[in-house]
Amino acid sequence: MYYLSRKIFSIIVIASLLVIMGTSINYFTTITTIHSAYGQAIQSRSDSNNTANANSLNIQNIPAKKVHIGDIDIAYKTFGKGEPILLFNGASDTMDNAWDPSFLKGLSSNHTVVVFDPRGIGNTTAGSKPYTMQLLASDAAGLMDALKIKQTNVLGYSLGSFTAQQFTVIYPDKVNRLILVAATCGGKDNVPSPPEFKKLQSEIVNKSLHNIPVTREEMKSLSSASLGSGWIKLHPESVNIPTNITTMAQLKPGLSPATMNNQNNVGLAWTAPNWSGACDELAKVAKPTLVIAGTDDNNYVPHANALVIAGKIPGAWLVQIKDAGHAVMSQYPDKINKVLQTFLSTTSNPG
Repeated sequence: MYYLSRKIFSIIVIASLLVIMGTSINYFTTITTIHSAYGQAIQSRSDSNNTANANSLNIQNIPAKKVHIGDIDIAYKTFGKGEPILLFNGASDTMDNAWDPSFLKGLSSNHTVVVFDPRGIGNTTAGSKPYTMQLLASDAAGLMDALKIKQTNVLGYSLGSFTAQQFTVIYPDKVNRLILVAATCGGKDNVPSPPEFKKLQSEIVNKSLHNIPVTREEMKSLSSASLGSGWIKLHPESVNIPTNITTMAQLKPGLSPATMNNQNNVGLAWTAPNWSGACDELAKVAKPTLVIAGTDDNNYVPHANALVIAGKIPGAWLVQIKDAGHAVMSQYPDKINKVLQTFLSTTSNPG
């Protein structure tokens, strides 16, 4: 076990390297306060199709349950065994399509996994309250209380990472460890997306609100930004968009234009420079924290934000995955699961 003092642990996972020492992640190099580890070559989803059935979990086969929290009914699922971990979906995703099946399979082998549809998504109702990050965090707290879970590990991806941070700041006693993927702590510390990409996102949201078809070029731009240049070079076919896909609703079933707009607005509020951001508050809370980013995430949430978060939170682990974009969770699910298992098994909550 490594003692986590006020150091930053950096695990650089290089896709092009071969196995150096077995199949697990090995820590063997120390450079001042930075620990670097090189694991085995990363197997992409397209390379692992032959073992997909054996190593994955079909979440759609798990019956959903509902519980009334505040002004909404939250749809959720629980599975696995062991210490609980609560997953916060990325923007526009339902619990059934947010997470890679092999990732869920590995995580649930020794953790009780809790997934849910956030407010206005999938089978969770939208309610009537103003859509804010604080409200989304309180929804999750209400779900935990309803499930009688006093403390949990928390993992948030993309927009879900913003909610996970807000949840940790407001309800620190409910959080054991914090895992942030494709994240920014927002506010004054945020490294912003390129202006042209923000414009593209705004145009697509506006088209969705007014039922205007999205062009193939816009769809391809979104896909390319999500995947990153390294992944596209390895998998050029991954940016192909079917000709019959012309709306976000086709890409994201369960997402209404109104909720898409709400999520976009709350994301813009989080990354706006007119507030302090969450980093300083997270540093005060000082939960064991793992930050993961793809090195090619340059548009949605620029990966430099991961360095900012890890630099501010005492003892944070930093993982940067080569040839991965914003979609890092679905690009390298097995590798991320191995990193998570190492982090979860070797850290403890001091408070």
